[in-house]
Amino acid sequence: MALFLILLFLIALAIYRFLQHPKFGKAPSGQRLAQIQNSPQYKNGKFENQSFTPDLAEGESMAGVLFEFFFKKVDRKMPTDLIPSVKTNLKELTLDQDVLVWFGHSSYFIQLEGKRFLIDPVFSGNASPIPGTTKSFKGSDIYTVEDLPEIDYLLITHDHYDHLDYDTILKLKPKTKKIITALGVGSHFEFWGFPSESIIEKDWFSTIELDENLTLHTAPSRHFSGRSFKRCNTLWTSFILETKDFKMYLGGDSGYDSHFAEIGEKYGPFDIALIDNGQYNQKWKYIHNMPEDVIKAMKDLKAKRVFPVHSSKFALSLHSWDEPLNKVTELNSLSENPIPLITPMIGEVVELKNDNQEFKQWWKGIR
Repeated sequence: MALFLILLFLIALAIYRFLQHPKFGKAPSGQRLAQIQNSPQYKNGKFENQSFTPDLAEGESMAGVLFEFFFKKVDRKMPTDLIPSVKTNLKELTLDQDVLVWFGHSSYFIQLEGKRFLIDPVFSGNASPIPGTTKSFKGSDIYTVEDLPEIDYLLITHDHYDHLDYDTILKLKPKTKKIITALGVGSHFEFWGFPSESIIEKDWFSTIELDENLTLHTAPSRHFSGRSFKRCNTLWTSFILETKDFKMYLGGDSGYDSHFAEIGEKYGPFDIALIDNGQYNQKWKYIHNMPEDVIKAMKDLKAKRVFPVHSSKFALSLHSWDEPLNKVTELNSLSENPIPLITPMIGEVVELKNDNQEFKQWWKGIR
């Protein structure tokens, strides 16, 4: 019995010390917490979605999800081939080029109106605080922070590890001019040594005039947040990036809800919409779009072209690695008035204002 208690104490001590690692960030406090508490989204001591959003669908349990992940045999295809990619020299892109380069999952680089944006970068090869547990697919990590030019605006949609990567963020510090994120997330950045004057935190439906040619808006998504045991103490957001003649919806993570139509009415139509499409499951359908939800969302947003993201780099769900792209492509082709899809390889240059650019179904035939 004594040996068991000693072992239990040592395990508890190890967990406690592990949770003190700076990668877990820091919960909002002081003036930042006071600002959070004034947000219409902050209720009952935490941020809430516009609609009631349970973590799991009706009749499901976390025990059931864990059993399925670790013990149930699931027909889930993972890539054994290298994920194909193109190594574009980002530093050689001239500032008059309006382009997007995807790094897999929900990480991407944008040049628009002479400014450089980096969204939810993850270059560490891992989407979990526990090393080696959620590794990126082979071939999907051809880019490093060293490959990036100086970044004018680092946009972070929320603080989950597959969107806010500690190792990547530390390396980005000398290259990043401004950080724009949702309420509370700035606490992590200040804890990691970023100057407070470089951090802009906003609630939903805020507008930031970046310069005379560029405006950024924040808008709702249907998700949650948290880097430790406490959840929803920071806000999650989507972004709208617009110029005088061009609009992009940068969706972040979201389950389907009425906010897509609301955003479409308020800010649309969009020339390009990036929409969460991957790591979904019927068990957590309220916090990640199912493939059929992506089709509804793109119509609600009044999008002219759609880039389905949140796939092709990590396995965070039980579906096959290529299922998100296969399903959304098929469902879109069968829908009334299909919308052109943007489906580049990692690293391939997307010309933002070229509506006629075509993309191969690069994921086909990969084992």
